[in-house]
Amino acid sequence: MNAIRTFWFAMLMALLCPVVVQADPVQNIAQKVVDIPTRPGVTQRLLVLTPPEPKAVAILMAGGHGGLQLTADGTITWGGGNFLIRARQLFVEQGLMVVIVDAPSDRQSSPYLQNFRQTANHAADLKAVMAWVRSSHPLPIWLVGTSRGTESAAYVATELTGAEGPDGVVLTSTILKDRRGVPVPDMRLDRIRIPVLVVHHEQDGCAFCPFNVIPTLMTRLGNSRRSQLLSFTGGDDRGDPCGAFAHHGYNGQEAEVVRQTVAGMLAR
Repeated sequence: MNAIRTFWFAMLMALLCPVVVQADPVQNIAQKVVDIPTRPGVTQRLLVLTPPEPKAVAILMAGGHGGLQLTADGTITWGGGNFLIRARQLFVEQGLMVVIVDAPSDRQSSPYLQNFRQTANHAADLKAVMAWVRSSHPLPIWLVGTSRGTESAAYVATELTGAEGPDGVVLTSTILKDRRGVPVPDMRLDRIRIPVLVVHHEQDGCAFCPFNVIPTLMTRLGNSRRSQLLSFTGGDDRGDPCGAFAHHGYNGQEAEVVRQTVAGMLAR
């Protein structure tokens, strides 16, 4: 009983006492770091960017091991080059409130989110994040994942529905093949009824993300109220084909990819 009381007291304090990092005086964009309780004894750190009149909320989930090691002053220690992380300001400029999710407090060392993204505890953490957002901003919430982050977004969408779950999902550079785990097309996607936006580069060279599997993914999203594919070509391709500055990370195309993605999210 004491543990439960402590948990809900911590939740109340998180709602009342966010830590303000900075505000952009030109764009009038508020930025803050918030630690919210999710499971007993566990907190989830978020970097939150809020424009004056947000139209929707994008909860961004990076790829790789997902351990951003976000500091109290808003510094992203790992993963700053990740497509979603480096493009966060572009989402804000399109009118979205952005919530960047770090690994939870009990996953702040290697392997971070590896072997954790498709678990009940991960779903519980993101459920708490969405509840915290809705407590102050009753807007449509979209889970937006890239690369390994798509495993988080898709899994949570299969586990949490209705008022507890997201209002939409964006999958960018989706994990389509995976010998080490369950790729997104093999999840219980038939449970997903909310809109799903799939964003993919046709020349993605990552072995886990071959574009020729996209038709299979779209077919398995058949129960979604609205499923849409945005495919891209061109741009710059540098380094590791699964890295952030290859076609996998929409290098050189960030602004256009975000513009079309947000338009798809806000479409009726």
